[in-house]
Amino acid sequence: MRKFKFFINFDKEEEWLNEMARQGYLFTGKSFGYKFQPAKPEHAAIKMDYRTFKKTADFEDYRALFEDSGWKHIAGTKSSGAQYFKNSGAHGSEDIFSDTDSKAARYKRISEIWVSTATALIPLFVVLTTTDSIDVNAFLNPKLLYYTPGLWEKSGAVFWQAFLFETPFALFRGFFWMLIPIMIVVCFLLAHKANKLYKESHHA
Repeated sequence: MRKFKFFINFDKEEEWLNEMARQGYLFTGKSFGYKFQPAKPEHAAIKMDYRTFKKTADFEDYRALFEDSGWKHIAGTKSSGAQYFKNSGAHGSEDIFSDTDSKAARYKRISEIWVSTATALIPLFVVLTTTDSIDVNAFLNPKLLYYTPGLWEKSGAVFWQAFLFETPFALFRGFFWMLIPIMIVVCFLLAHKANKLYKESHHA
């Protein structure tokens, strides 16, 4: 079973995953949504961290550190960022973090990732606009999305036939042109939200 959800608040994500476990759904991974398998309902303790690694060896050492503390790594790769752990029930503590600062640092790391992503997209948007691959004037004048010569001078059935024929192409063109600036804005908003959660968690 696969479920699609999006979280900024890690605590709420953990609560949801643990609730799914109580309903009999075992969290097995995250790729294009959360993947679950039917299982015996349990009061699981699933926690998450956010880290990326350049070297596989560092990632394996990271996993081993948590395994030694009683937390089994159940999902996440060295470059995925989100890392999920489940209390093995052996000698694990109540949380994977020993202090408030290290727990809050998750939000700082993901905030930096969103800022980096937005910053990387800005030069791409500039290049596309300066090479006329994207017409920024179309944001203010949607008529520019239509390429049919003399379309707006036509009238009656001839106009509607040409207009309705090209509208799907114009919408696709507009979506493509607006996709990058929308992504930039969304990334900055997510970074701001994550940074706000970092400050709240840091001073909790």
